[in-house]
Amino acid sequence: MRHKLASISIDLDEVPRYAAIHGVPTPRGTAAHAVYERCVPRLVAWLDAQSIRATFFAIGEDLEREENRNTIASLRRSGHEIANHSYHHHYDLIRRPAAEIAEDVERGAAIIHNVCGERPSGFRAPGYIVSDTLLAVLAASGTEYDSSVFPCPSYYAAKAFARAAIKIRGRTSASLLDSPSVLRAPRAPYRVGRPYWRVGDGLLELPIGVTPMRLPYIGTSLVLGGRRIAEYLTRQMLGMELINLELHGFDAADAREDGLDALVPLRPDLKRSATHKLQSLGAAIRIMRKAGYELVTLQEAATRLRSEPNR
Repeated sequence: MRHKLASISIDLDEVPRYAAIHGVPTPRGTAAHAVYERCVPRLVAWLDAQSIRATFFAIGEDLEREENRNTIASLRRSGHEIANHSYHHHYDLIRRPAAEIAEDVERGAAIIHNVCGERPSGFRAPGYIVSDTLLAVLAASGTEYDSSVFPCPSYYAAKAFARAAIKIRGRTSASLLDSPSVLRAPRAPYRVGRPYWRVGDGLLELPIGVTPMRLPYIGTSLVLGGRRIAEYLTRQMLGMELINLELHGFDAADAREDGLDALVPLRPDLKRSATHKLQSLGAAIRIMRKAGYELVTLQEAATRLRSEPNR
């Protein structure tokens, strides 16, 4: 193994997008901005205590809000990477015309450039859903890496079940189900081919973490499972040249403190306190470091991986 790298990336999907997934009204008042105003400060304090610089995937539309722009600028000044999570966060982005996809990607990159003074290197698609067209747009735009592919059967099945359950209840989910072919994609970083789940010579893909048995290695799994499950899943990831642990800002939400009680019946993770969640994530970090892994941003990981002759 040439590398022992690990990256923490955090998708900054704000509360209204979770409400849209479940087809319910957005919580009112300050709760609507809980990710930026409550979760990010918790995560920053946790990252600082762990001496970690992470990658934050920001949605361009959210940066039209001055308070959010200030938060993102502060994160960048502190050494964290700011990457592009699209402008509108349309779950059906891949179904739109190529020109519209390109406009959305560019608007997301442009507003991050405006806020941070530099163009983002990485991209993550809404809902982890990509296509050959989207990846071609990213390559043409100068994006250095994508981190969207999530080849996880249990996640795919759970998402399909959740969408069906929402429909049965007479609600409409904003989320979209990817092609099952994504489950054939590699676990390890690779250059995309055509179709994108095959290895080729295109854009560098840094897949979302899955274990050798293709169990999800993401924040939701770790915070729901608690410390022991977080430790078990992390041990399964040891041996990967890049452990790509993807979180959401919402993974640090606290229903009671953040006014999110209305979402508790729809989000099992909200039954855990923010303190409990961060303790579980901390247990995972300790195992990575004990095994000799270096915590870096996804941009740094991509730079090192691209330096290899076969990539």
